Amino acid sequence: MSKYLVAPLNWGLGHASRCVPLIRRLMDEGHEVILGGDGESMTLLRRQFPKLRYTYLAPLQLRYSASHSQVWAMLKALPKLIAWAYKDHAMLQALLREEKIDCVVSDNRFGLYADGVETIYMTHQLHILLPSPWRWLEPLVARLHARIYARYNKVWVPDYEEPEKSLAGELSHPQLSIINYQLSIINYIGPLSRFSLTAQRSYSETVLQRSGLTAQQSYTIVAVLSGLEPQRTLLEKELLTRYRGGEQRVLLVQGLLNRPATRIKRGNITIVPSMTDSELLPALLGAQHIIARSGYSTIMDLETLGLIQKAELIPTPGQPEQEYLAFWTEKRTSK
Repeated sequence: MSKYLVAPLNWGLGHASRCVPLIRRLMDEGHEVILGGDGESMTLLRRQFPKLRYTYLAPLQLRYSASHSQVWAMLKALPKLIAWAYKDHAMLQALLREEKIDCVVSDNRFGLYADGVETIYMTHQLHILLPSPWRWLEPLVARLHARIYARYNKVWVPDYEEPEKSLAGELSHPQLSIINYQLSIINYIGPLSRFSLTAQRSYSETVLQRSGLTAQQSYTIVAVLSGLEPQRTLLEKELLTRYRGGEQRVLLVQGLLNRPATRIKRGNITIVPSMTDSELLPALLGAQHIIARSGYSTIMDLETLGLIQKAELIPTPGQPEQEYLAFWTEKRTSK
């Protein structure tokens, strides 16, 4: 039995949610798992695994711009990101001096590498897309990213190895000329979803077979929000305006884990801060239409549940990764 530290990036909830099936798999294999991280990502993991030990790492507080471009917001965030990675690295070193950890799994946390311990970097973005005017810099950015993950023993890519089956397209399968000197450490581990059968093993029976779940049709439309502010709030306001006063029954999940559990009714719209997987799953299965950001973890979840055809994927404005994933998913599913 080995001791694992699993630590996702706190940038929306997707990095934490895709760690859920990974943690369950490690536990099923008899390993000890320590949760690492900060913010709402840590909140999500602690709710999923209340009995596991946890340790807080360097906090990261970022915001998007309210405009349709995130270039300046990200440029201003660069010094903060660099300082955060150095602090994360220092906190990991201190933790390793206190106790023996056999393996560190870092989901996009740049600073969690160390000597004398196996370290794994998990990402679906071997190719980082930039806004159109900056596309000429993408090969340089990819190489800089490769220099970061070259500090790790392995890179895990949560996607299919076969490009024709890929859920992330060129993000996870870039031109070899960009990353060819790091191919030896890159491993495609397949998509990860918290709604996979592995993740569902905590239920008394497989969720899709439980009485009433697949038949629940309380809501015509289910909108699941996530991501950085203020864009999360802007999308919430847009959806409230779009559906207010209509005949469709709408469930709006705000994606705010640190809010008290409340249920607000505004005519035909029900608003909740967050839902557990067992609460959200029947709502998704019964919905005629699903609205969400085109984040990669969301796409993996919808693919796993066979609901991608019902989904309206709305990219965060000015985020090329989500814009591309929305385009790629539509292209892939329309074949």
